[in-house]
Amino acid sequence: MQSRRAFLLGAASACLLEGADPVIDIHQHTHYSGRSDDELVAHQREMGITKTVLLPAGSKYGLAAEAYGNDSVVAVCRRYPGEYLFFANELPDIPEARPVIEKYLKMGAIGIGEQKFPVDSDSKHIDLIASIARAFDVPVLLHFQHKTYNFGYENFHRTLKKHPRVNFIGHAQTFWGNIDKNHDQTVMYPKGRVTPGGITDRLLADYPNMYADLSAGSGLNAFERDEDQAREFFKRHQDKLLYGSDCSDRVGKGKPCSGSQQIAAVRRLSPSPEVTRKLLYGNAARVLKING
Repeated sequence: MQSRRAFLLGAASACLLEGADPVIDIHQHTHYSGRSDDELVAHQREMGITKTVLLPAGSKYGLAAEAYGNDSVVAVCRRYPGEYLFFANELPDIPEARPVIEKYLKMGAIGIGEQKFPVDSDSKHIDLIASIARAFDVPVLLHFQHKTYNFGYENFHRTLKKHPRVNFIGHAQTFWGNIDKNHDQTVMYPKGRVTPGGITDRLLADYPNMYADLSAGSGLNAFERDEDQAREFFKRHQDKLLYGSDCSDRVGKGKPCSGSQQIAAVRRLSPSPEVTRKLLYGNAARVLKING
């Protein structure tokens, strides 16, 4: 009954969205906060997502969100070919990292991540992940959270320099807080006006291989705390920003759903329809090599 309900909801949403601009969501999870696969599918269709990229957890951690691992995302993609794509993932500091990640890249994964583990952002562990990404020509998506995951964001420029042919996609609280030059690293969801020139602003400007995932409450907060600056940020980095939702609700619309709020924010704050299309579709299609 649940599968039938999800199918009917999806069909209805597809009819309503026919002719709408395509949207690629680069950041979702299976079993996110206990959400079922059918609820995930219904949620994404309600948001109007054309294609969804599923990011698996590693074998020992559920990404602090009860997320499931590699096999779970492959299973959803096999149920919905063309509608869902997947990344490969594993803890970067265990012996199994390379063989596990390579296994799923060979099965069709289009990236590595979400790398959300307690290692230094310029460590040998991230070098290992980058070397795999380089060999398979795929991007790496990382969650930066001060003193929690991918430590030492201020040193990440070293990784970008060391691996210029690998595209890195940044995300989460510390990544988005650092659009502000005056950011206090201990604050996860800062408020108030933004002074351009923070670490994230500089990395996006200075490194061709640095990209940004707009997702989650941290991304939404970065836009809404200073909408004038957000407009300039979107304009300045229009070729570097990729839409992701990373929301665990079961609704797919309105206030409970940060992903739908993010889409609305992009459309409201984007300087032009052309930039909107880049942020919601074009950049992801190019960086992740998604066709159709």
